[in-house]
Formats: sequence, structure tokens, C-alpha cells
Amino acid sequence: MAGQGTPATALLTKRKIAHSTHPYEVSPDVPNYGALVAAALGVPPERVFKSLVAEVDGALTVAVVPVTGELDLKALAAAVGGKRAAMADRAVAERATGYVRGGISPLGQRRRLPTVLDSSALDHPTVYVSAGRRGLQLQLAPQDLVALTGAATAPLSAR
Repeated sequence: MAGQGTPATALLTKRKIAHSTHPYEVSPDVPNYGALVAAALGVPPERVFKSLVAEVDGALTVAVVPVTGELDLKALAAAVGGKRAAMADRAVAERATGYVRGGISPLGQRRRLPTVLDSSALDHPTVYVSAGRRGLQLQLAPQDLVALTGAATAPLSAR
């Protein structure tokens, strides 16, 4: 565990939430990044989730969706009672979360942002999300992810 600490892992440790960390090596610039991360971890891709930062009616919002699908922006807007959603600028997302693209975790963000977790996460005993840096994933129960982020759950993924 030494050298793998991030704000996300620190939060889980402090709250005594069961989790495990899983290092991997995949370039963040390859197409199909999420599927390659799942393959590197040896887990079904529908259990690996990506954290995307969007703007819903001008407010930053985090969507946590399976790497097997694309974010449905209309569904995200509806889930938080908004009208219009668009992907946030990369620099804005990195500044707000304190993480870099390819390593944005839904946990331990610099500013706690409204979060919506794709409801498919609840179909699995555990899910994988970024631990807060490229090359490191966290495995935890989806219910713990919801509790720690205050996330709403809704179908967000357009397959």
C-alpha cells in the first residue's frame, strides 16, 4: 500500500471502508482505455466505472458510468433535475477535482461535487473506480461509493 496513497484511498482508510487497490499499466491516451483497464485487471468491463465531469445547467456534476458505455448527457441532466448537460472542459474538471484526466476518482475530490452513479453498479457486489491517479483502481462495494459521495443512482449509460 505504501506509495499508493491518494485523497480517495485516504478517505476510505479514515472511514474504515473495506476496499482494495489494484495497480495497472495502460496508457491514458489509447482508444478503449476503460476496456483495456478492465482487461489488465482481469475483471469484467461492466464492473469498471469511469468518472466523468459534466456541467449541468452550468454546475459541475460527476457521472460515474461503466467503461462499456457512453454517458447519456440527457439522462444525467434529468437525474439531477437539470435541463442541459455538456462535458466539462478538461482543465476545469482537473481543477475542481484535484485529479488529472485518466485518474479522476469520484472519491476525495478537492471540491465535493454532486455525483450520479449509473444504477447498473448496484448489480455487482463490488465495482472498480479510479483511486485518484492513473494506473491505480479501487475496488469497493457500490453502496459504500454511494454513501461516501452522496450519489444519486440513475441509468446514465447509453450502450
